[in-house]
Amino acid sequence: MIEREWREASDLRTSRFALAAVLIAAAVLRFWALGRGIPYAVQVDEPEIVERAVNMMRSGSLHPHFFDYPSLYIYVQLVVACARFIAGAISGQWASLGEAAGGAFYLWGRAVTAALGVVTVLLVYQIGARWGARHALLAAGLMAVLPLHVRYSHYVLTDTPLTLFITLTLLLSLSAHERGTMRGFAWTGAAAGLAAATKYNGGVALIMPLLACWMTPGARPSRLQAALASIAACGATFLLFAPYTVLALPEFLNSFARLAREYRVADLAEPAWLLYLKLLLRNALGWPALLLAIGGMVLGIVRLVRGPGRVRWALVVTFPLAYFWMLSSQRIVYARYLLPAMPALCVLAATAVVSGVSLLRRYEIPRMARTALIATLTTAALLPPAIMAIRSDRGMARVGTVDLAYDWILHNVPPGASIVMESRAMLLPATFRARNVGALRPKDYLQWRHEGVDYLIASSEEYGRFFDERAGGPQKFPREYAEYMRIFVQSREVAKFTPSADHPGPELRILKVVP
Repeated sequence: MIEREWREASDLRTSRFALAAVLIAAAVLRFWALGRGIPYAVQVDEPEIVERAVNMMRSGSLHPHFFDYPSLYIYVQLVVACARFIAGAISGQWASLGEAAGGAFYLWGRAVTAALGVVTVLLVYQIGARWGARHALLAAGLMAVLPLHVRYSHYVLTDTPLTLFITLTLLLSLSAHERGTMRGFAWTGAAAGLAAATKYNGGVALIMPLLACWMTPGARPSRLQAALASIAACGATFLLFAPYTVLALPEFLNSFARLAREYRVADLAEPAWLLYLKLLLRNALGWPALLLAIGGMVLGIVRLVRGPGRVRWALVVTFPLAYFWMLSSQRIVYARYLLPAMPALCVLAATAVVSGVSLLRRYEIPRMARTALIATLTTAALLPPAIMAIRSDRGMARVGTVDLAYDWILHNVPPGASIVMESRAMLLPATFRARNVGALRPKDYLQWRHEGVDYLIASSEEYGRFFDERAGGPQKFPREYAEYMRIFVQSREVAKFTPSADHPGPELRILKVVP
């Protein structure tokens, strides 16, 4: 039987002002210091999207020539870049495409990402409303202050839009189950296709409409046809927004195979699942919210077996588990990879607080005591991530090590100098012959000197783990440690910028290549 009555109307009426406050808080946290570091200290992978979108605008070709992830968000940024160029032309900033520097397009692109982050909070509220208004507000509030989501809503990266589309898939799966129509399941499959067209692992979202379809006996005209509609809509939407996976098939397959190998052969000091649990604790939820999310998952499994509301519990429990299992099978670990599982975990944490405490009614515990317990758990869930999010924003607003290094280079390095910097933590202006590489150590010092390089810039984002004595870096990675040490010893260090409370960021070493 399809469950259509999932809340009381009066349960929502008093929450609208609170929802507005949650969305305002989410917007403030995501737009705070949005332009920091533009154009020289952008996030490592931001140029992969922004620069390609700008190049598409200049060339008129929609071919991304890049398949590390699909093209949907590059196309979104292409639209943003065109709008930004038109606005700049109207205001007299430039008179041709050639006059528009790539750095002029980052802020608008970031604003779109931040807006998508706020919309995600609203979608989490709509999902939580399937349990009740208090569940919805707490889930949305937790998503609003989630430091991981706040941080990556500041950048033109694929992780925040991916999280939006996966959240949309979850919401539409619930809605499709309530309506039981093939059209509803087709729209849900299309949302999963948007997720896959944003990042390949977004394809995992398809399990939600398929699970909802399987658990909806009254699906019309049949569960099989509804499931096929979901799959077809997912595939068609993916190909619509990532067409060159077929139009440039050999290029796509070669790139995908290389990417798959990188995720398979990377070396990890600890199992991926353990590293992600630590990241959930330190960077994402904090231990009170994480324990509540685990409690909500246990409650969800019980409800999945006993009812009521088996479908909504199945969806909100199954996806984060499946997604976490997929991440644990990979050998490249980044905290932002956890983002797509966060909306469901926020809902689970909210159910642990509200529904879990409501179970105490059977023990005749006074209502006032239960209300006080809910308030205490709500504070415990929201306060640590909110503090982390505010600290993160304040850190981004400060002058960092990259800012200091950039200023030093402008004042101390002659124009035309050849500079090689590992990672993309800093992009230098065209007055220098500058290039960014993944790491310095694959080439030794003599090779860099033979290529005519004048300066090397080493970043702790690359060499830091090999030098971390507390984690046993030199002992665990003796070859990498020795390769960096040879470069550091043979060159001449002319500047070093070490992070501090006032100047966050990676440690940067500027090394002069001695002729």
